[in-house]
Amino acid sequence: MPDKALADFTDEELILEFQRTDNVAAFEQLVGRYKNPLMNFVFRFLGDYELSGDVVQETMIKVYRNKDSYKSIAKFSTWIYTIAGNLAKTELQRRKRRKLVSLSPSGDDSDPIEIPDKDAGPEELADAGIKNKIIQDALLKISEAYREVVILRDIQEFSYEEIAEMLDITVGTVKSRINRGRAQLQELLKDIYKV
Repeated sequence: MPDKALADFTDEELILEFQRTDNVAAFEQLVGRYKNPLMNFVFRFLGDYELSGDVVQETMIKVYRNKDSYKSIAKFSTWIYTIAGNLAKTELQRRKRRKLVSLSPSGDDSDPIEIPDKDAGPEELADAGIKNKIIQDALLKISEAYREVVILRDIQEFSYEEIAEMLDITVGTVKSRINRGRAQLQELLKDIYKV
């Protein structure tokens, strides 16, 4: 492995390198790979861009501090998404306990990190932005358990097995929650996307 560039390492090789040698460059490679996907995941779950950034930063701190708790029997992505998901759920519970009135985020900073199609005109971009906001608002209305699996499957594109491992539930439960979550979303979005 020493003659292999860190950028060519798998995620699992990077975390093992970081565990063995405290090589901060290996950790930085992992941060570079996971920062934006985790931000998208957490934002879709919480609906608050600034808060999502805090959760992702806390996730990276936990990975750094608890690097030795990672065991190579699991995929690194499963481990880091489990940490991020647990922190996001904790933050959601904290917000509920405080009984804060949460207004929908507004402004450019609250939009999810996505690259728009360069060929799209202003009307298409505005329409896509409106639809994206409506979908995000609908995601925030479905139950937390369903929201999490729908985001992991349909947005982050994890397999049923990976989601089951992350959440410590059966594959059947994952499929059931995804179906129920999609049904709730479909009901909320029926006026926007007429089938």
